[in-house]
Amino acid sequence: MLMRLAFGLLSLAGPVISQIATAYTDPDNGITFWGITDPVHKVTYGYTFPPLADNSNEFIGEIVAPIETKWAGVSPKGTMLQSLLLVAWPNGNSMVSSARYSTDYVQPTAMSGPILTSLPSTKVNSTHWKWVYRCQNCVSWSTASGTSSIPIDGFGAPAWVWSNVAVDAPANVQSTFEEHTDFGFYGFDFSQAHVSTAAYANWAAGGTGGGGTPTTTTSTTTTTQPPVTATPYDYIVVGGGPGGLIAADRLSEAGKKVLLLERGGPATWETGGRYGPTWTNGHNLTKFDVPGLFETMFSDSNPFWWCKDITVFAGCLLGGGTTINGALYWIPPYSDFATTTGWPSSWGNHQPYTDKMKARLPSTDAPSTDGKRYLEQSGDIAAKLLDIQGYRRLTINDNPDQKDHVYGYSAHDFIKGKRGGPVATYFKTASARPNFTYKQYTYVLNVVRNGAQITGVKTNDTSLGPNGIIPLTSKGRVILSAGAFGSPRILFRSGIGPSDMINIVKNDAVAGPNLPPQAQWINLPVGYNVSDNPSINLVFTHPNIDAYENWGQVWNNPRPADSAQYLNGQSGVLASASPRLNFWRAYSGTDGLTRWMQGTVRPGAASVTTNYPYNASQIFTITLYLSTGITSRGRIGIDAAMTARPLINPWFVDPVDKGVLIQGINDLLSNVHFVPGLTLITPDNTTTVNDYVNDYDPGSLNSNHWVGSNTIGVAGKAVVDENTKVYNTNNLFIVDASIIPQMPMGNPHGTIMSMAEQAVTKILALTGGP
Repeated sequence: MLMRLAFGLLSLAGPVISQIATAYTDPDNGITFWGITDPVHKVTYGYTFPPLADNSNEFIGEIVAPIETKWAGVSPKGTMLQSLLLVAWPNGNSMVSSARYSTDYVQPTAMSGPILTSLPSTKVNSTHWKWVYRCQNCVSWSTASGTSSIPIDGFGAPAWVWSNVAVDAPANVQSTFEEHTDFGFYGFDFSQAHVSTAAYANWAAGGTGGGGTPTTTTSTTTTTQPPVTATPYDYIVVGGGPGGLIAADRLSEAGKKVLLLERGGPATWETGGRYGPTWTNGHNLTKFDVPGLFETMFSDSNPFWWCKDITVFAGCLLGGGTTINGALYWIPPYSDFATTTGWPSSWGNHQPYTDKMKARLPSTDAPSTDGKRYLEQSGDIAAKLLDIQGYRRLTINDNPDQKDHVYGYSAHDFIKGKRGGPVATYFKTASARPNFTYKQYTYVLNVVRNGAQITGVKTNDTSLGPNGIIPLTSKGRVILSAGAFGSPRILFRSGIGPSDMINIVKNDAVAGPNLPPQAQWINLPVGYNVSDNPSINLVFTHPNIDAYENWGQVWNNPRPADSAQYLNGQSGVLASASPRLNFWRAYSGTDGLTRWMQGTVRPGAASVTTNYPYNASQIFTITLYLSTGITSRGRIGIDAAMTARPLINPWFVDPVDKGVLIQGINDLLSNVHFVPGLTLITPDNTTTVNDYVNDYDPGSLNSNHWVGSNTIGVAGKAVVDENTKVYNTNNLFIVDASIIPQMPMGNPHGTIMSMAEQAVTKILALTGGP
């Protein structure tokens, strides 16, 4: 099959490296293309479009590949399902090509509509093959649910696929073939990839000659670029998630020369994103702006925001997880930074830093701009159940240290009915400063170091420095904020971590040569001490519930009154994500330790397993998590393809954790019969709670709240010291979820941001810096 994105556990045959399309001129035909050359397989993928004003439905493209490439293909939109798929391969001295289409992850079949014309510079020689083509009826196409298209007026993430296994019948244009050997995505500002009407018409007719503004020159065998000079920076911050955005903002505020590198691209309209549903057209709103579209992050056919080289859900775009999560935003309690949860004593007074965070980004439990709350039936029913069990209602973020037998409205960091977070605040102020530079679609491979001294970072973008290396100033520092999976991988590729992981890097043909000498490897417990909330879903029905079509209509066909209300002033149901109520309770385990259970209530359900007949319009879910106090730990690492993945899952490693969560579930369900009309359907009365938890799919336990893989603490047991500096280095720091030693009390979004405020203050206070 052409491309399969299996989000639970991706299995990749090679490293997926983010790149950004740039302009180049093909010397064989003079056509200006925008595209990339994949650095692993040396295949060039390019596109060029007529002017936007022409309102055309076509483009010209090319694939230039070494002869070892048995077939290659592209998805200009970046997905397999319901998308234009183009494949090509050599057959003797000629090229064979076809347009394909698929509605499922199976062998794609012929697509009706597109007209492919191979242009004269198409050829096969002893070293390469080249397919240059005109694709008509190819910018937009019909799907089962409407119309899909390439975002030719904005940003996108097209995909390529590659195989070293020949197709089954090379002479047959509709030949079948095995699944691709490798695939990847790259950033593309399609709005820049347009040429004049005259130039396009000339090329489309098979003519040659200039007509564009290339920045590089590409041939079938070599790529040449003008000499590159690199700009040094006081601070290079790797990763545009919450930790990196806060660090970059505060460092630039302090007058430092700061470079922020993000491997993904924009999301919200304000940052250049343009991907949104058709019903928001003309309102400057993207998928990421509208809170009510949160649930569609997991069902969209074009999920370019997920990191493709991490085997769990992780956001690879500006804002990281804060751009694609439900935006639950909990002000951290004292315990989130206490020595009892693993923090150094110097971190205990978090309040000044939390106050700085709150001043920049207040929370709200009524996100709609009219101040009203909507779709609250599930929270109302759950509150009745909790009242019976002795819980009390609070405004949660007004009382962050009260978390036993309490519940309240879900709190978010939305702003004026739209997604807010650190992108709308910290990134906005940093971007206005002349000493701050931001580069997107830039993938950091490793830090460059000489022993303990970091001298820069190596990236995939050779326009930023020789061989992609960006240097530091003489006293400069690097801050890794690539997340619980991304930062460990960068460390492994930099010769920092356990020897088994570094040896995987050493054996990789691409990454191995960038390692420092083995004598300079730094043995630290990178990837250990990993925590994530184990979570269990309970599904109920009640006649008062509005399941809101299980959030399945909000992308293509929202309720007309709700979409109109939202577009008119960012109010109503769609001004909030799905969670409606949260609660906490403390439990003492059989080992004498206290663990905390959190509950989240929302309309709808991810899945239902029941023997009961039930009304799907009346379902709602209570998800129960274990948070602070859990003792289970896992391990994060990489495989031979440099894919970051859990090596040991962190859920229920200690059976006491499982016992506590089972007790919490039983306690919650003990009074269901006292709430008239309330019915538990998953698990139903044919399954005990013990069996339900014991048989729960381990992958479904994942909350994607990963912390601890670069834990803070004492030398010999931790990766970073109390100032977040990586042990045995002079100037390498980490500011992201990976340094948090224990699960926070609630969803970690707010704790990460408070941590970043405190971390950057400590880093600036250290002597010896720029």
